[in-house]
Amino acid sequence: MSELTQNHKEKLMGDLKLVIADAEELLKLTAGQVGDKTTEMRLRMQARMEQAKADLAKVQEMAVVRVKDAGMAADNYVHDNPWHAVGIAAGVGLLFGMLIARR
Repeated sequence: MSELTQNHKEKLMGDLKLVIADAEELLKLTAGQVGDKTTEMRLRMQARMEQAKADLAKVQEMAVVRVKDAGMAADNYVHDNPWHAVGIAAGVGLLFGMLIARR
């Protein structure tokens, strides 16, 4: 996993932990009180949840781009080296056939 993606993952996890901590604090506050602290906590939770959603969307977007790039690279390889691709496919098919035949 690239360092950039790992950093995004860690930041997202940190944001989610903050949301959980805030939710727990909000539950404690609203159990017996309603007032300014509750409103402040709800606003803070909402802001952190929105940030976590945005970070998750960025990570998902990066993953989609990486998958598309990998697919295009595989497609280009097969077009540039069709006989290699046929040989690899035949080898994989042979291995699977041997594994299935052993059962």
